[in-house]
Amino acid sequence: MGATKDADAKDDGPTEETGLVKKEYKGEPFKYDPTFKGPIKNRSCTDIICCLLFFVFILGLVAVAFLAFSRGDPKMLLYPTDSEGNICGTGKFTDRPNLFFFDLLACARMGPAVAINGCPTPQVCVKSCPTNYWTFIQDEVTNNRNNLICLYDVDPKSAQYSSKSLTQLVQDKLCAGYTVKSVPMVGRCVPAIFTTLLNKTQKLVSQVGNQNFTLTGPNNETITGSELEQGSKYLAIMMSAMDVAQSVLADLEASWWMLIVGLVISAIIALIWILIMRWIAGVMVWLSLILFIALFAFGTYYGFKEYVRLKDSVGSQGALEFKLNLSYYAARQETWLAIGIICAVILGIVLLILLILRNRIRIAISIIKETSKVISYPYPDRAVGNMMFTLLWPLFPFVLQLGVFGLWGAITIFLASSGKAQSKANVTTTNSSGNPVFDLIDCSTLPANSSQLKFCHFVKYGGNEYTIYLQIYNLFMLFWLMNFVVALGQMTLAGAFASYYWAFSKPADIPAFPLSASFWRCIRYHLGSIAFGSLIIAIIQLIRAMLEYLDHKLKGSENPVAKFFLKCLKCFFWCLEKFMKFLNKNAYILIAVYGKNFCTSAKNAFFLILRNIVRVVVIDKVTDFVIFIAKLVVVGATTCLFMLLQGTLKKYEFVSSVIDNLKNPAGIIVVIAIGSYIIAACFFSVYNMGVDTLFLCFLEDLERHDGSPEKPYYMSKELMRILGKKNKKPKATEKEAEKDG
Repeated sequence: MGATKDADAKDDGPTEETGLVKKEYKGEPFKYDPTFKGPIKNRSCTDIICCLLFFVFILGLVAVAFLAFSRGDPKMLLYPTDSEGNICGTGKFTDRPNLFFFDLLACARMGPAVAINGCPTPQVCVKSCPTNYWTFIQDEVTNNRNNLICLYDVDPKSAQYSSKSLTQLVQDKLCAGYTVKSVPMVGRCVPAIFTTLLNKTQKLVSQVGNQNFTLTGPNNETITGSELEQGSKYLAIMMSAMDVAQSVLADLEASWWMLIVGLVISAIIALIWILIMRWIAGVMVWLSLILFIALFAFGTYYGFKEYVRLKDSVGSQGALEFKLNLSYYAARQETWLAIGIICAVILGIVLLILLILRNRIRIAISIIKETSKVISYPYPDRAVGNMMFTLLWPLFPFVLQLGVFGLWGAITIFLASSGKAQSKANVTTTNSSGNPVFDLIDCSTLPANSSQLKFCHFVKYGGNEYTIYLQIYNLFMLFWLMNFVVALGQMTLAGAFASYYWAFSKPADIPAFPLSASFWRCIRYHLGSIAFGSLIIAIIQLIRAMLEYLDHKLKGSENPVAKFFLKCLKCFFWCLEKFMKFLNKNAYILIAVYGKNFCTSAKNAFFLILRNIVRVVVIDKVTDFVIFIAKLVVVGATTCLFMLLQGTLKKYEFVSSVIDNLKNPAGIIVVIAIGSYIIAACFFSVYNMGVDTLFLCFLEDLERHDGSPEKPYYMSKELMRILGKKNKKPKATEKEAEKDG
């Protein structure tokens, strides 16, 4: 243990012999400052230019929002729209709320592209959906036109169209060639045969009475029930999702008080877990590591044991093939050999890490326990220094983020509906080989007297030349504002925790209202630095979003070189975003303490981390591991307690009536689990920030001080014991102690 302590002490900072080397590659270490007593009070504004730029972009977002809200109409996106761009159920079509498709098979031929280019068949608003199975062939001889559904300006009984036969009306796409029994869903007429799929009461069959359901289409083709199923399968996905969503929403409305109870339980469990972490952090970490080692040791033993058992087995011989049957692989000796080797390698690496870094793991545990002590200790004799209010702090940035996301969603919807109606025409041409080619042409490019205009159908609203750029700007501002709120929350917490660490006599030296004081310093002096750091992350995230868009566009491409470089770029910017978020967090900690600008703080944080890289990696990973376990505990305990509470309270009539009427009880459990995870993440985000702040202060403490009476350590006694350090008493005090002795 003594050798470990010595080795760890040698890594505390640069020595006289290696000072020049460390200064060149790892920056200038922090030096002792007798006036430094925690976060600096007298500071000036930082990164003013970026602050002004941020407010300019905010004004730009206000202008975009005004343009979107003044010109957009979300009804154009929410309500069904006919082929001419008219909204069903509004205006002159108030009495026609449902949209009818002339030929659903046309949608099937489009495939997934129907979501982008629309369904290439005439669509009209109707008062009610068809209630019978009918084809124009049935009335061709009798010339009965009562069952026809036609375009608005087409009256099949008028003198203008009476000379046309039913076949001509259908082939000219003036009237629908057939109808099927339909029901209105989300304003669209969907074949009734499809509702059996939604309700899962029977298989999807297409029958009328005891006869198979078939129709003759406008071009004398046979239309079967399976083809109609294909024609409406993309509606099926949407309707199935809406059906589940509606049942869950109905359950939530009926059991809202149960949801609140579950979320309160999760908050209480998370708080209790933080309170007891000051005592069980070490036990939990070491016990988890021991169980981890035991698991992989057993995996190694069992893997090689099964390999030896199957080595001479007949069923495990022969070439390995790819199969979906897992039992096939379980009977192969190669499978168990691979499992044994993988478990052995992981086991060896973990044991080696524990042997080498055991002392640094002890430091990590001590800092985790110190963080729990900071958050959970109420200081009854000094209420103004209470740090438990930090647990409530995440509610503030969480509400701000919800507001930012809601504003972005509203602007996006209004912008998408602010343009003109787009229409496209289905045109069939021939290529050089004489084969027919199906194509879609933008109707706005066709001349007024073009014969192709009659084939135009409405696709969507939008398409103005500026809309796409405004959407990109809106997306960029979403990234910037979201990261700005996160940075504000991190810097505020960092200032509060730093106030605790740099108080030499705790709690007497802890300043009054540390959280509110830190928040005031952030908004008074450092909005520019927060905007600077969040701008960097926002730019990286925007680039990643563009790369995802390019990847989506190149999915059908056969160019392997382009795909390779795109994957490399996506991987690079993902890693860059993770690194910058880590660096930004530590830069915010130093800004909260010293009040310097973003670049200086980021540089100092980077070199401080570089000088203690091993400790940083261990602390970061151990903390992530502990917090991950804590989140699982909160979610699991909340779910189990909620289910037990349901069973206990079911004897009461008002509870039993609610539970028995739930359409999807499992949905409530899932919502409770998701909600408890979000609450746990909010609580432990404070915990994580506390660990990072105290750790950076601890590293500074090692560089600034040496334990002498002039430069005493600020760290806890447990940390000093682990490092083999202590604060020396002044000589006068030592002599007085000897006399008293």
